[in-house]
Amino acid sequence: MLIDLIRSMRPRQWPKNAFVFVALLFDRKFFDPASVVPVVIAFVLLCLMSGAVYLMNDLADIESDRQHPTKRNRPLPSGRLNPRVAGAAAVLLAAFSLVAGYLLKWELAAILLIYLVSQIAYTFRLKHVVLIDVLTIAAGFVLRIAAGVVVIDVERFSPWLYIFGGFLALFMALGKRRHELVLLGGEAANHRAILDDYNLDLIDRLQGIVTTSAVVSYSLYTFLAEGLPENHAMMLTIPFVLYGIFRYLYLIHIRNEGGAPEEILLRDRPFQVNLLFYGLTVFVALYLLA
Repeated sequence: MLIDLIRSMRPRQWPKNAFVFVALLFDRKFFDPASVVPVVIAFVLLCLMSGAVYLMNDLADIESDRQHPTKRNRPLPSGRLNPRVAGAAAVLLAAFSLVAGYLLKWELAAILLIYLVSQIAYTFRLKHVVLIDVLTIAAGFVLRIAAGVVVIDVERFSPWLYIFGGFLALFMALGKRRHELVLLGGEAANHRAILDDYNLDLIDRLQGIVTTSAVVSYSLYTFLAEGLPENHAMMLTIPFVLYGIFRYLYLIHIRNEGGAPEEILLRDRPFQVNLLFYGLTVFVALYLLA
């Protein structure tokens, strides 16, 4: 039962919470222990809170998940995990995250609470409202970035990164919707009613807008944000951002993937190599050439 409970908390999706490290990296505090420790704690608390949210989501969707070709094998829809146990665990995890976050910094607790409330609203209402559903998902990633900002004393963090992070998250959320439409076909609305309000043409058009906005916002960050190297070395990272987005589009449109962005991060070798070189380039630009 413990193993099924942990699986229901979806630890494979916890890499999404790595957005909390954005401020630490781009504010040049990656090697400052006084900053690293609180950000790591914030990451752990976000993982616990997101685990509680996933449990609540599975409890709310238990019947519709039984109609899904892969989700029906999850512990709750399959009957391996008792719903009462899952509900109690969700409450305890959420409460612990809020209390621990408050002990670290009240601003972190506030962000965790906003995240929890928004996700509850998403689970029971907002995921049934066209366009608002994907915007709510994207807002969750912006909150993750904010959680990393409030626990350290930021000096050079740029608001452009909030904008870029939001567009990037929206891009992935739309990709997930597209994957569901392709995977489920005519049965899509039976699994998730909101899919009846989407079609591939609309999602492709929206992704085109979001992709352009993400690239432009990141590019503007690299040469307009305050605190960056005066030699504009951060502009060298733009090609890696472009390739990452292009690779993701390739996986969505050619290989019909994208239903689980974290799986792409964990499995796709070219994406991993690109991410590694992006990180190295950011490190050289911010920490060695600044």
